[in-house]
Amino acid sequence: MRVAPVGGTAVQDHVALAEIELCGDLIIAASAADEDRLSMESIDEVLKVAEERTREVEAGR
Repeated sequence: MRVAPVGGTAVQDHVALAEIELCGDLIIAASAADEDRLSMESIDEVLKVAEERTREVEAGR
């Protein structure tokens, strides 16, 4: 087994970190929800899907 050396050589995968953060947000929302499952609308709200779509439209995509 190979272990990364200690001391400033760590590589950050920003996409992976963003995905982990989104998963965490969903877990928190699910644990706070009154219903058994989050609705698609609730998931979209947690993931800020509407905000992203608005940015895309404004950017002309």
